[in-house]
Amino acid sequence: MSDLPRGLTVRRDAGLYGYERALRRHGIEPIAGVDEAGRGACAGPLVAGAAILPPGKAGIIPGLADSKLLTEKARERCYEQIVRRASSWAVVVVEHDECDRLGMHVANIEALRRAVALLDVPPAYVLTDGFPVDGLGVPGLAVWKGDRVAACIAAASVLAKVTRDRLMTDLDGEWPAYDFKTHKGYITETHTAALTEHGPSPVHRMRFVNVRRAAGLSEPLR
Repeated sequence: MSDLPRGLTVRRDAGLYGYERALRRHGIEPIAGVDEAGRGACAGPLVAGAAILPPGKAGIIPGLADSKLLTEKARERCYEQIVRRASSWAVVVVEHDECDRLGMHVANIEALRRAVALLDVPPAYVLTDGFPVDGLGVPGLAVWKGDRVAACIAAASVLAKVTRDRLMTDLDGEWPAYDFKTHKGYITETHTAALTEHGPSPVHRMRFVNVRRAAGLSEPLR
């Protein structure tokens, strides 16, 4: 899961679509990218996205980049283009209680697997962001900072990030004391202050040390 096909190389200056072009030159198609949003948050769901972009101009997403580097408006524009242009795309939501039950690493891997499995176009190859994901049923490559150097991973990151942000904004309506619409459940000073004052909400992840501390619990969740 960690090597390119034999004889295939990708130049460092190949650009965001370089990995897909190189794989296609070797007859490998379709190529899926997969990524997640919310792994480091201590509240709300984990979301994984998967995307297959078509070859040629049809698969060029204007303004596409790592979702973390885009403004909210730019992410929304990219999201609409990805949904419109992708050969196939999928999003998986893993709720906070399942994250607690599985543990974040297992939940993350499971979410990425589910997202790929939901694609209605079976990929021949999968690019993942940063670390390998086994159990996908096809070969693939873990790409360091993949959401910045591979278009299909960047597209997957946008799908995951926009979906999760929308969900956290909805949760803000239910639990306004935590300001989820601003920090999206990540451990900011504002979130920490709200946790200290109000304790955990029903959508906080109890495996996180800061959440357990706010709840007055000392024993780790097993």
